[in-house]
Amino acid sequence: MGLSAALRVQRGAVVSFTGGGGKTTSMFRLAAELSSAGFRVLTTTTTHISEEQARVPPASIGLDELGLLKERLDRHGQCLLAGPPDGNGRVTGVPPELIRSLHEGPDADVILVEADGSRSRPFKAPGEHEPVVPAVTTILVPVAGLNSIGLPLDEENAHRPEIIASLTGQPMGSRIGADTIARVLAHPLGGAKQLPAGARLVPLLNKADADGVLGQAREAAERLLASPVVDTVLVGSAVEDPPVREAWTPTAGIVLAAGMSTRYGGGAKQALPWGDATMAAHCARTALEAGLDPVIVVLGFEAAKVEPSLAGLPVRIVFNAEFRQGQSTSVRRGLEALPDRTGAAVFILADQPLVKPAVMRDLVEAHRRTFASACAPAFEGRRGNPVLFDKALFRELRKLSGDAGGRSLLDKCSGLVVTIPAGPEIAADIDTPEDYERLKKSHEFQEK
Repeated sequence: MGLSAALRVQRGAVVSFTGGGGKTTSMFRLAAELSSAGFRVLTTTTTHISEEQARVPPASIGLDELGLLKERLDRHGQCLLAGPPDGNGRVTGVPPELIRSLHEGPDADVILVEADGSRSRPFKAPGEHEPVVPAVTTILVPVAGLNSIGLPLDEENAHRPEIIASLTGQPMGSRIGADTIARVLAHPLGGAKQLPAGARLVPLLNKADADGVLGQAREAAERLLASPVVDTVLVGSAVEDPPVREAWTPTAGIVLAAGMSTRYGGGAKQALPWGDATMAAHCARTALEAGLDPVIVVLGFEAAKVEPSLAGLPVRIVFNAEFRQGQSTSVRRGLEALPDRTGAAVFILADQPLVKPAVMRDLVEAHRRTFASACAPAFEGRRGNPVLFDKALFRELRKLSGDAGGRSLLDKCSGLVVTIPAGPEIAADIDTPEDYERLKKSHEFQEK
């Protein structure tokens, strides 16, 4: 996917790049993507960039030429704003206060800022006076070059290695690893330094084109995503096409277990025994085993029969008082319970206990590769459940009414849905007592 999609850049965004290992290249790659999509993009720096890099954009202006900005953006779609040369092969930056003024002005749709220097090293930690992040930044992107993994932590391979050592507790001269990168990029004195209130932190693990580095990149991404300050983690290479190989985002599980089971003919299906638990508790365990976090269980009809079976599970239970009005109310209730940084959610039906954790993990992996609006399993050409919805569709999901679940939205947005191959269990739900007995026997046989 492209950088603009993976970063979820919208008009009005101010994206600041820090760190080392390709932040300038990433900034100009993002500018090209956005301008090609019709955005008017201003690129700039609060520190400095090389004169060679300053020649990359199709147009540029100096601090004394701000009156030309609109004309340059009208003609080229993107324009670099920088100060004069410093006599050392670099052009100087602009005051952060000017970026606020330009952000409030009408000329640029998006502003991209290089807010840090790294002396061409692939990995760095900020010094006392760094980075220079404008207060109006909406997305902060600390960058690290994956080509630093395996190299000694020293001046040759890292900028300010002594600060990296201090932040990580790792001795100078030891090998830089995935854990080293993750700990620095998420640290409040590292990649998260000067993160403005309300801004999203999106680390970029760059140069993933090197042989054998993808596994270590995924290890770093997993560690980064465990930090509550990290919104999304990008893995890719700014010089490749497309530049982003994977986008890791917090993905929750929402178990819908509030329905009245009207077709079943009495009692709540979600309270039926399944193994040593209820069907609702079994589905919640499956979601936890798949690595979804958090796992929300929405209860409603006969909740008192289901809730005790969830005791001891690290899930959040929410009650849907409007369960009689249909599944859409449970979808809404589940979405309301999600943390703000949730990037996607897998919706799990409590009457499909045969679904395995592998199906949910495959949905998450498909979303990481594509950032599709929705990912669904398919068997013999037919979609089934569970379904992953990206946060881009959360607003539409909240608009559903009655007994409509996400299927109607999938049909409406079919061109935005990625499907993954799966087995017949994705269509095996329980509507009648006969279904329950048949699937229960199948499950017990498989367990033996």
